[in-house]
Amino acid sequence: MALGSVLMLGSVASAQKVAFEEYTLENGLHVILHQDKSAPVVITSVMYHVGAKDENPERTGFAHFFEHLLFEGTKNIGRGEWFKIVSGNGGTNNANTSDDRTYYYEIFPSNNLELGLWMESERLMHPVINKIGVDTQNEVVKEEKRLRVDNQPYGNLITAVKQNMFKKHPYRWAPIGSMEHLDAATLEEFQAFNKKFYVPNNAVLVVAGDIEYDKTIKWVKQYFGSIPKGKTDLKKQTFTEDPITQTIKATYEDPNIQIPMLVTAYRTPSMKTRDAKVLDMISSILSDGKSSRLYKKVVDQKKMALEISAFNYSQEDYGVYFIYGLPMGDTTLDALTKEIDEEVTKLQTELISEKDFQKLQNKFENQYVNSNASVEGIAENLATYYMLYGDINLINTEIEIYRSITREEIRDVAKKYLNPNQRLILDYVPAKDKAQN
Repeated sequence: MALGSVLMLGSVASAQKVAFEEYTLENGLHVILHQDKSAPVVITSVMYHVGAKDENPERTGFAHFFEHLLFEGTKNIGRGEWFKIVSGNGGTNNANTSDDRTYYYEIFPSNNLELGLWMESERLMHPVINKIGVDTQNEVVKEEKRLRVDNQPYGNLITAVKQNMFKKHPYRWAPIGSMEHLDAATLEEFQAFNKKFYVPNNAVLVVAGDIEYDKTIKWVKQYFGSIPKGKTDLKKQTFTEDPITQTIKATYEDPNIQIPMLVTAYRTPSMKTRDAKVLDMISSILSDGKSSRLYKKVVDQKKMALEISAFNYSQEDYGVYFIYGLPMGDTTLDALTKEIDEEVTKLQTELISEKDFQKLQNKFENQYVNSNASVEGIAENLATYYMLYGDINLINTEIEIYRSITREEIRDVAKKYLNPNQRLILDYVPAKDKAQN
C-alpha cells in the first residue's frame, strides 16, 4: 500500500509540472510568466531582493517598514486609494517581508490583468515617500510590533534565538526591527533606501493565471520597460559566522507567559544546500504529527510536555534548526532536554526503518503537490526559486532531490549538525516580576 501511494503521488507530481516562460527586460527586471486557465484569475507579483539582512545595523526594520510604506500611494494613485482600487475591481492584495526578500502581490479577475501590472509598475516607478506617509506607517508598524511581538506569548522566540546564534551576520535581528531606529531615521534615509533597493534590476515580476502570453508580454514592456535601472551596486555583502564549538546557554524573560519553554537551536547551512533538505526530513521524523518520535514519546506516552516541535528555519545564507518544548507539570527543562537528546542520538546512530522512510517520502510527495496546487502558491514559488535559489526550475525538480535522500544521509546529517557542542540552549521563561505576582 505504501509503494502504491508513492507511485500514485509520483504520477500526480509529474502531471503537475509547472510550465513557465522567462526573460529579462533591458533595465534588468526579470519576468516570469505562467499560464493556468483553470480559473479566470490572475496574479501580478513582484519580489525584491531586499530584506532585514540588507539593513544598516543602526536602522533595523527598514525592509519591513517599506512593506507597509509602498502601499501609501504613488504619483498617480492617491494616498489611501491603493486598497480601494484593488477591492473595487474585485481583487485582493498583500505583502510580506523576510530576512532575505520582500514580496508584493495582487489577485484579480483575469480581465483586470492590465490594472495589476500598472499598479505594480507605479509602485516601482512612482512611489510617494513623504513625511506624512512615513509618520503614518511608523504608527502602524509600532502597533503591529505591540500586537504580534511585544504582547504575544512567546512572541520574541525567534529574536531571542537569533541574537545568540549570530554575532556577525545581520540575521541577528528580526525583520520587525527596532522602533527606536525607525523613530531616529530621517526622511532622506527612507528615500535613499528606496532608491537603492526598489529598482528593476533587484526584482522579479511574476504574472500567473489566466493570461495570454503575447498580450501579457506587450503590457509588461509597456508598463515596466521605461523604468530606469538602479544605479547602485547591489552586490550582496558576505558575512561568515565562526563555528559554534561549545554549548551556548542563555535565558530570555517574557512577561506574557506563565509556562517556561525549552529551546535548543543549531546553526545550519543555506536553504540552497542538499543538507538543508535532509534537515527538513529530520524535522518531520521528530515532530510532524502525533505519530512522530518526539510527540509520541514526550507528549503522548510520558506526558512530560504540552507541546514539542522541531523545524528547520531555512534561509538564503544560513538556517537555524529549532527544537522546542513546553514542559508539563513538574517536568524540568533539563529533563525535557534529556528526552530530546535521546531521540536525536537515535537518529545519529540508527537508520530509520524502511516503513518510516516510506512514510516520510509519502509526506514530502504530498507537500510538493500541495505547494503547487494553487496559482498563488506557484507564483510565489517561481519568484522564490529564481531569486533566492538561483534555479527557477527547482519548482519542478526539487522533489527529485527529496526523493533521492537516503536513510544513511538522514543519519549522517543529524550527526553533522545536531550535536550538543554546536547548539544554543535557551531557557525562555516568565519574567521574574510576573512570576512573583
